[in-house]
Amino acid sequence: MKHRPLPLLLAALFLLSACNVENEYSSQPCYFAYQNANYLDETLATAMNPQSRGVFCQISETHSGGVTYLNFTNNQGLTSQKKETALEQQTNYVIGVNNGIIVGFQTLNDTPNGGFAAYDLQCPNCVRRHSSYTNPRYRLTMSTSGIATCSSCGKHYDMNNRGVIQDGEADDVNLTQYVATTTGPFGYLLVHSR
Repeated sequence: MKHRPLPLLLAALFLLSACNVENEYSSQPCYFAYQNANYLDETLATAMNPQSRGVFCQISETHSGGVTYLNFTNNQGLTSQKKETALEQQTNYVIGVNNGIIVGFQTLNDTPNGGFAAYDLQCPNCVRRHSSYTNPRYRLTMSTSGIATCSSCGKHYDMNNRGVIQDGEADDVNLTQYVATTTGPFGYLLVHSR
């Protein structure tokens, strides 16, 4: 009987840690579901491959001549573009705070989903300081080593380790994260807010 409090304590600690993990994810509107088996997009596939840790892919949407496209750019220099189908257009994607997310497998952090992560493409510190979600100057650029850099303030974030800020000030925050799952390079990708 003396040993029963230990399992209860461990269970309580597990529940507390689960709450902390849940709070890591943003509640900002974001929803993107994509079946890469239908498109076989190589650029996106590089970031959905658990054997290619450290490869990240930026996803955004553009419109041209009445046609909507999904744009994919990875941190290794590959780019591609796919025309959205009518069904996908009806889905009404919300691709991050300002039309952009980054997905990929981390090298330094192995989360319950195998280390697969999704980040917003906006610098969270610039957005917060200037109270502006729609400024394209706050976009991040990606390096081949998995570092995201803000094009406005120059802050660096480690995408391989939960988007941790590398050179921040006392009140700075890490990259905005979304819940992300994938079934593999040419499978299904789902990114959404908490």
